[in-house]
Amino acid sequence: MANLSNKIKLYASANSVASVDFTKDIILQDNSNGQGAYIKEWNLDIAKPTDEQLATYEDEANAEEALNTVYNNRLTEYPPIGDQLDMLWHSIDESPELKTKYFKFYEACKAIKVKYPKWYGK
Repeated sequence: MANLSNKIKLYASANSVASVDFTKDIILQDNSNGQGAYIKEWNLDIAKPTDEQLATYEDEANAEEALNTVYNNRLTEYPPIGDQLDMLWHSIDESPELKTKYFKFYEACKAIKVKYPKWYGK
């Protein structure tokens, strides 16, 4: 079952609200009575959704939560970005093809820096 906050974000987005602050715009509460979380306070300029309206976002919210789980799992298992860049750098040295591609990229970046130099005027 999808989190109430995710269903609310999807509902808000569908009603042209770009972001939701759950410390000001909407306050959720769970009384630990087995009923789950509910909307305690609604401070958005759109109509507060009914339970039936929020239920229509269940599948989409479940899919988003599953995708976020995948992203979080990848983040914890990938090597740190510095290690990844180091591996890439060393592979460039070992591969003539990558070295050629890298230097084309490097030259393109260098040309942009020359075209738009930093100015440290006084």
